[in-house]
Amino acid sequence: MKHYYNPMSRAMTTLWMFAELDVEPEQIFVDLHAGDTATAQFRKINPMGKIPVLVDDGVVITEVAAICTYLADKFPEKGFAPALGSTARGTYYRYLFVPGTTMEPMFTVKSMNVGDYPAMSAGFGDLERCLATIEEMTPDADWALGAEFTAADIVFGGTLDFFIQTGSLEEPSDKQKAYVRRLKDRPAYQKTHDPSWS
Repeated sequence: MKHYYNPMSRAMTTLWMFAELDVEPEQIFVDLHAGDTATAQFRKINPMGKIPVLVDDGVVITEVAAICTYLADKFPEKGFAPALGSTARGTYYRYLFVPGTTMEPMFTVKSMNVGDYPAMSAGFGDLERCLATIEEMTPDADWALGAEFTAADIVFGGTLDFFIQTGSLEEPSDKQKAYVRRLKDRPAYQKTHDPSWS
C-alpha cells in the first residue's frame, strides 16, 4: 500500500487511522508548497490534485472517509468497523459521510460569507441544521457506536476536532469538547498530531 500524505492536510486523519490499526504503508510525502499535487504524475493518480491518496494493489482510493472505510474493511480483525450485514453499519456510514457531505461544505460556505442561498437546494442545508446535527451525533460518552472505537470516530471526531481547533465551530458544547478530549487522549492520536494542536 502506498499512502500519499502531508501532515498539514486532511491526510492527518488517514495517518491517524493507520496508527490506530498499527499498520504501516509505504508513506509518500507530498510537498504542497513545492506544488507536488499539481504535477502531471500526481494528477494521473488523482485528477483532483488532493491528498490523501491510497494506492493498494493498483487500486486508487481518494477521500478521507473512503480511505478509512476501506482500511477498516481490509483489516476486519482490528475491529474498526461493525460486521458486514450488521444494522450498526447504517449508523457507522452516517458518521463516516456526514463530515464530507455536510460539515465541510457548510463551514466552507460560512467562511466565505456567501450570505443567503437556497438551503433547501444545498445538500448540507444551513448552519442551524448543521450545528444541530453535529450536536445530536456527538456521543454523550464513549464513542460514536457505543463502547467500541471505530473508523467513524476517526472521521467524524477528527473533523469535529479540526473545526473546533480552527475556530470554525465557534461555541462547541461541553459534550463536543469532552468527546474531542477523549479522542486526544488516544495514543494513536498523540502519535500523529502536532502537540501544539492539543
